[in-house]
Amino acid sequence: MELLYHYLWKHKMMGRELRMSDGTLVNVLSVGRYNTDAGPDFSNARIMVGGREWIGNVEIHVKASDWYAHGHDRDKAYDSVVLHVVAVNDAEVRRIDGSIIPQVEVLLPRNFYITYSRLTADMKGTRCQNMLHSIPPLVCTDWLESLGMERMQAKASRLMNYYTQLNSDWEQAVFTLLARGLGFGLNSLPFEMLAKNLPLKYLYHHADDLLQTEALLFGQAGLLDPGIYPYEDYYQALCREYMFLQRKYGLRPQRREVWKYARTRPQNFPHRRIALLAAAVHKREGFSSGLVEAGGNINRLMELFDWRLDGYWGTHCGFGPEGGERVVPRTLSDASKELLIINVAAPFYYAYAAMSGDLELGERGINMLTRLRPERNSIISSWQVGGLKVPDALRSQALLHLRSEYCDRNRCLECRFGHYLLRHRAGGHLFDYNRISDNVFVDADVAERIDRCR
Repeated sequence: MELLYHYLWKHKMMGRELRMSDGTLVNVLSVGRYNTDAGPDFSNARIMVGGREWIGNVEIHVKASDWYAHGHDRDKAYDSVVLHVVAVNDAEVRRIDGSIIPQVEVLLPRNFYITYSRLTADMKGTRCQNMLHSIPPLVCTDWLESLGMERMQAKASRLMNYYTQLNSDWEQAVFTLLARGLGFGLNSLPFEMLAKNLPLKYLYHHADDLLQTEALLFGQAGLLDPGIYPYEDYYQALCREYMFLQRKYGLRPQRREVWKYARTRPQNFPHRRIALLAAAVHKREGFSSGLVEAGGNINRLMELFDWRLDGYWGTHCGFGPEGGERVVPRTLSDASKELLIINVAAPFYYAYAAMSGDLELGERGINMLTRLRPERNSIISSWQVGGLKVPDALRSQALLHLRSEYCDRNRCLECRFGHYLLRHRAGGHLFDYNRISDNVFVDADVAERIDRCR
């Protein structure tokens, strides 16, 4: 509740003229600077109280008595407060020296709280879906472009973090990003763990031997146990190779329980993704150099990610019985390759541009997304139902980011969609004391105070 009042004050939605309980007029000249650290909520605000200008800090509480509950009456940092904004005026507040601090009580208008309650209701899906039609196209376009860049920067930052964590080994960092990309969401984290837990130099040392490459990867993934499939020659050969390599390099495998299979088609099981990663290593092409040479060309990138599974993995989805040659795809689908371009190549170009100064390559990484088809999943569909158009991958990435980083985290107050809806659907300033309806979710103390005012 208090954060909501912070938002309202910060965006000047309480109006320019407020009144104290005794009727004294308070003119808000400047709301000040929002403070997210210790101390008063807003600093360097300017107000006029009874014709006299005050410059100082503003503190906001749900109840006026919170001033004492939080110990502000004993903290010198709050002596500079020139205005106390509250939802419930249940106490007079004073500084350490006993002087009274000007205080205003502000209630929320009905329309504003109804809109806010709908946006922050505890439910799945896109909360503002039925309200998106009222947002101007320009507001939508600007916000989604910003979100697309925000997501790109987040992914590029992940690659840079890998670089730092992995002792400034750029090739290992890119390998880790590629492995995570092959997890395709469900198994992204286990694949990331696998890549970090297996030095690429060991894989490159055995890259000419596909069996040893697969043994290293499957063994480190925790998917090899000599007691399982005792009569399967390929599986037992992997176990023998890994036992030798594990002792040679002092390796420790991860737990097999980290891998997820729920709602996954057999051809998308982690076993096949690991086999594809082994095939990528077996090609003996530098991961970062291959991406740089592709230069943001989508066709060349599709070829770069075109790994073929032959032999055992040409007919299997996992260890055990064959899946049948007709039902087991030997390569990644075009849609899966495009996902690797979105989640691996584009962030790589953005991060590489920051490190090398090759800004043109960074721009190519962004422009690639505008030429790729949008992703198709339930999240994108929910936004489309709300009326948003999704013409390309940059827009679908923006909407995925909006859902995961804003909607799912209840950050409606930081979202431009939420800000527009709250600002334009509330109707009027908050000091008009419109009442809140009974069926709106509201702080119990505030609801009681509002009931007494009816």
